[in-house]
Amino acid sequence: MSSIVSVPDPENHKQPISKRLISLDLWRGLVMALMTLDHVRDFFTNVRFNSLDITQSNIPLFFTRWVTHLCAPSFILLVGIATYLSFQRHQNKRKLSYFLFMRGLWLVFLELTVIKLAWTFDLTFFGAGVLWAIGWSMVVLAALIHLPTRAITALGILLIVGHNLFDNFNAEQLGRWGWLWTMLHEQKMFAPFPEINFFIVYPLIPWIGVMAIGYAFGRVFDLEKSQRNQLLRRLGLGLILAFIILRATNIYGDPQPWSFQSSFSRTLLSFINCHKYPPSLLFLLMTLGLSILILHLFESHRFRILNPLVLFGKVPLFFYIIHLWLIHIAAIVLAFPHYGWKAIILPYIFSSQMPADYGYDLPKIYGLWIIMLVILYPICNWFANYKAKHKDWWLNYL
Repeated sequence: MSSIVSVPDPENHKQPISKRLISLDLWRGLVMALMTLDHVRDFFTNVRFNSLDITQSNIPLFFTRWVTHLCAPSFILLVGIATYLSFQRHQNKRKLSYFLFMRGLWLVFLELTVIKLAWTFDLTFFGAGVLWAIGWSMVVLAALIHLPTRAITALGILLIVGHNLFDNFNAEQLGRWGWLWTMLHEQKMFAPFPEINFFIVYPLIPWIGVMAIGYAFGRVFDLEKSQRNQLLRRLGLGLILAFIILRATNIYGDPQPWSFQSSFSRTLLSFINCHKYPPSLLFLLMTLGLSILILHLFESHRFRILNPLVLFGKVPLFFYIIHLWLIHIAAIVLAFPHYGWKAIILPYIFSSQMPADYGYDLPKIYGLWIIMLVILYPICNWFANYKAKHKDWWLNYL
């Protein structure tokens, strides 16, 4: 099991339902739902500034965006966990490595085709988003799983902890090879061909490290339940404590230092507003710490009211593809009466280019979010049932 992308068993064996894995499905389903909130906001908001800009934003708007920071780190950590669990079932690293390699390339292909069109119909614009980062991280993990677990852990920690040493290094310093640095560590737009723009939204470092740590972290699920819960609680709290201490010093771990503001609440917003593209050490300490505490909560308690989220967690890639197309089509339908055929090409993801009279306020955004989840549930339920009844090879890639 995994995040936006699950890692089905390479040999496609039907596995017995494990009570232990319900917590992973629920965790994954929760972050999928939060991701949907973020994307509904992207397509429907009437806000024309960065929601995390504390000089313009308000607390509800800020936290609506901030809480979705949990998604990408959880997604990628879960891929690593899933890879470890798959290996434990079959003990065949050669087949698992081949599957990770092919699966990773497939995700990169989807990012540049199906997902690109779901975001925008602009044929001259390509964005390297979360599937891009997950896909290439899986390709790297395909090689890393042949190393000892300690070596994988050490490499993951090195990438996460050490990458901020290069914050002041930029693509221009590498001249013609600057595009490579952009892919690895700098969110940037470049033009690989005339009239073609390629925007690296998710630079690969340190996401590769997060996935490597996830693989090592999978060993937690070999422990007896009480030991596992105790370790999850201590690790989650430890990461958050490390975040607070390091963030308070303003010395290292994030290129955006916090500062005292006009009120305590705004100072707090400044404190937790960390750099995501690429994710800083402090961003990952904060988000992974919270995510692991949420997993501990789901391991310790059953929240029946959240059961629908388990379904979303079982078909993550299918959910991801369908939810983007659903949101984009809904945005066109709602905008069409006012803008006519121009609604099809409205620059939904570039808020600064939006018509001034387009969009909805935050309460309506939350209403649209709930509507999208309700619509997605029967669609995902149909696919989950279909996948359970059929074992065709191509289903492993959805």
